[in-house]
Amino acid sequence: MKVYGLIGNPLSHSFSQKYFTEKFIQETINNSIYLNFETPDLDKEISNLKNNFDLCGLNITIPYKSKIISFLDEVSPECTEIGACNCIKVTNKKWIGFNTDIIGFEKTFAPHLKPHHTKALILGTGGSSKAVAYVLQKLGIKYLFVSRKKTSTNSIEYSNITLKIMQDFKVIINTTPVGMFPKDYEVPEIPYHFVSAEHYFFDLIYNPSKTLFLSKANDRGATIENGEKMLIIQAEESWKIWN
Repeated sequence: MKVYGLIGNPLSHSFSQKYFTEKFIQETINNSIYLNFETPDLDKEISNLKNNFDLCGLNITIPYKSKIISFLDEVSPECTEIGACNCIKVTNKKWIGFNTDIIGFEKTFAPHLKPHHTKALILGTGGSSKAVAYVLQKLGIKYLFVSRKKTSTNSIEYSNITLKIMQDFKVIINTTPVGMFPKDYEVPEIPYHFVSAEHYFFDLIYNPSKTLFLSKANDRGATIENGEKMLIIQAEESWKIWN
């Protein structure tokens, strides 16, 4: 039996196991199974995972997209450049890292872009934010990271988002888990009263399909998109890599 799976913590929100289980049924793939490997402590549990010789491929989610790289035998150029991995191919006991978030985000995000979408705020600084920044750079969109504490010269704190910044940065991308089920009453702390119809809000969260972040932007007339299509694309890209 070929074993595929997802490493992260927590995984109660996970889309991947259901998606691949249904895929295996629909495509009559009888020799494969997809499991959730909920991993509270990656350092302690990585050896058990590496000794599972039935493993053929893994997806990586919050909070390990960056940390997992130190445990890989090889990494793709994209993983090296952005410092994040969300897909592992296991071959001859070697773990090889890839990033399928990049293509998933670009294909979902780009169709809604308009000429005035030249600057973006990336909410969060985790592994997913790095894939987003990679795509924005490729598309020629300038960006700032937003976090609770200033982390670099290219970042600001949430409390520093002014009317001027909201007028300049017409794209707002949430890469944090804030607003994800079951805490769907939470919302990133940005000044929503400055949102206009020219804004484009993208949320990597897919459960719920319309987060409070997207709902508040929608109420102000902004263009909105969630992360469901992105997840499907990156999942299919993972399957191509594994096979």
